[in-house]
Amino acid sequence: MIFAGPNSQTFISQRLRLNYVDWAQTEKDRGKPPLVLVHGGRDHARSWDWAAEQLCQDWHVVAMDHRGHGDSDWVSDGNYRANDMVYDLAQLIHQLGVGPVTIVSHSMGGNVALRYAGVFPDMVRKIVAIEGLGPSPQRQAEMRSTPYPERFAEWIGNKRAASGRLPRKYKSIEDAFARMIEENSYLTEEQARHLTIHGVNRNEDGTFSWKFDPHLNVWGVEDIADEFLHQVWGAITCPTLLLYGADSWASNPARDGRIKHFNNAEVIEFEQAGHWLHHDQFDRFMATLRDFL
Repeated sequence: MIFAGPNSQTFISQRLRLNYVDWAQTEKDRGKPPLVLVHGGRDHARSWDWAAEQLCQDWHVVAMDHRGHGDSDWVSDGNYRANDMVYDLAQLIHQLGVGPVTIVSHSMGGNVALRYAGVFPDMVRKIVAIEGLGPSPQRQAEMRSTPYPERFAEWIGNKRAASGRLPRKYKSIEDAFARMIEENSYLTEEQARHLTIHGVNRNEDGTFSWKFDPHLNVWGVEDIADEFLHQVWGAITCPTLLLYGADSWASNPARDGRIKHFNNAEVIEFEQAGHWLHHDQFDRFMATLRDFL
């Protein structure tokens, strides 16, 4: 079967024009159960293409570009907050006029999607989050061992530096492709090339730069309080699948204790996979996903 690929659409959220891609080609496609794909940090909606091509046979698949990513607007002040991204996801689903939805998400997008599922439990049928719980309790303790005023001052310095940082320019798309391979050695050349093609803009001088906002390299000192985040996770009522790569930096919640905050969650760890396990072990990921869905 040959897929025409997705069409790009936009919606407005907090005065930003945000992009999403819609894999429905016909009215019949739009009548299928809705499934929303939510990418991770410094990534983009088209990173889901391989999964979407298979899923769209049975689902109405939509993949969003977070604010500051892909073809969505950058925020004017360079501050990206997870809860604002939750608002964006809620706004997308609201404007699509569908629900309850099924959500598949990765990393930062998993953090966002899990919050949405806890705030609007009746709007989510099932949710998959690939390494989406954020820093582990151990990592949080390490960061918080530095007094808050010192971390706050460091954040101000980092933001000031980011304000003067221009997007890195690559002389050719091949140079950007080489950087993509360097970032994730698990990727095949085909995967890395596809992610690069959809992840860069061509500048006026002929060079190429990544689409994401450079300010995304600097996150806030603290997010919401731990107890509030745990309350949100505990409010999720739908079946929840948490996926982890054995070779990733991320901490498995079945081992670090965070699974206790969920009511209906299963954890599966993939061997020989890193943080992007949906690329690293694609066939196993799709089989696991289909079983769960």
